[in-house]
Amino acid sequence: MSTPTSPQPLDLPASTLSDADRQRLNSPLTISSGNKTVQLHSRVLQAPLSGVTDLVFRRLVRRYAPQSMMYTEMVHASGICSARKMDKVMDIDPDERPISIQLFDCRPDFMAEAAEKAVAEGADTIDINMGCPVNKITKKGGGSSLLRQPEVAEAIVQAVVDAVDIPVSVKTRIGWSDDEINILDFAQRLEDSGAAMLTIHGRTRSQGYNGPAKWNWIRKVKETVSVPVIANGDINSLDAAIACLSQTGADGVMCSRGTLGYPFLVGEIDHWLQTGERRPAPSLPEQLICARDHLQGLWDYKGQRGLFQARKHMTWYVKGFPGSADLRQQLSRMNSLEEGLALLDQADSLALAAIA
Repeated sequence: MSTPTSPQPLDLPASTLSDADRQRLNSPLTISSGNKTVQLHSRVLQAPLSGVTDLVFRRLVRRYAPQSMMYTEMVHASGICSARKMDKVMDIDPDERPISIQLFDCRPDFMAEAAEKAVAEGADTIDINMGCPVNKITKKGGGSSLLRQPEVAEAIVQAVVDAVDIPVSVKTRIGWSDDEINILDFAQRLEDSGAAMLTIHGRTRSQGYNGPAKWNWIRKVKETVSVPVIANGDINSLDAAIACLSQTGADGVMCSRGTLGYPFLVGEIDHWLQTGERRPAPSLPEQLICARDHLQGLWDYKGQRGLFQARKHMTWYVKGFPGSADLRQQLSRMNSLEEGLALLDQADSLALAAIA
C-alpha cells in the first residue's frame, strides 16, 4: 500500500448536485438479487484495502460512519478452503453491520466454497475482487486479470450467486489498459451472471493508482446496467465525492486510499449527504487521538504483529506540522507500544505548538 497522495483540486463546487440527486442519495440503497436483499442506509462505503481494513480499522471508520458498509481485507478463496481454521482477516464483530467479505480467486468452485464459509462468518454480502492490479494476484488469474477472461468472470459470479443466499457484488476496473477498456461489455456480463451491485474503480489495470480516475467511464457503466453502481477512484475528500457523484450519476461512492491516516472521511461524506452540512474537520490533536486508538487497538488485537502493521498507519497520521517528517521516520521503526505512544505524545505537543 503506497502513501496516499494529496487531493487534487476540483473545478466543481459542492452545489453541483441536483435536488433530485440529493434526494436519491439521501435514501436507502437496496442491493437485491431475487429474494436476496440488503438495504444500506448510507451511500458511502469503505473499500477493502489489503493490510489496512482489518477489524481495528473498520471500528475507527464506523465510529464516524456507523451506517456505512465496511469490507474486510481481500481474502484468497483457495487459502480459506484449505485452511483448518478461518483466516483472521475474516474476523467480524457480531454487531458489525453492514459488513461484506471480499474474496478473490480464478476458480469458480473454490470461490463458491469460500463464499459459503464467509456467510457462516456473518457476511451481509459477498464481494468478488476483479480489480486488484498487483502482479502476484494477476499472474495467478485473479484480480484485474479477469477483465481479460470475461467467461471465467461470468462463471465465478454465477457459482457464488448459486452457492449463497446473500447478495453478491463485484469490484473491478474499467479495463486492462487504455487500449483494452472493455468495462461496458464486462459489466453487462457480470449483471447477467447475477451480480447485484458493481463498484467501478475508474482506472485501468495498467494505471495502477497513478493518473486521474476516468469517472466518465463510470457514468457509461451506470447508463449500461440496471444494478447499483458505486464509484471508486480519487474519492479523497468531500468535494471529490460530490464532484464524482455529479459527473457519474453513481448510486454511491467508495473511499479507498483517502482514508489512510484519515478514517474520518467516510463519515464526513455521509454526513453531508444526509444533512447537506459539512462536518468540521478534526483538528490535528483530534487526529492524533485517533492514531493512539489505532495503535493501541492493533496491539491489543494482534500483539507484536499488529505493532509492525501500525508503523505504516502512524506515518499516515503524523503530518502537517513542523517536525512531523522526523517523527514519521521514527514511527516507521518503532519496536514497542510504549515507544509508539511516546512518539505520538511528541507529535501532539508539536501539533499544539503549531496551532498556538
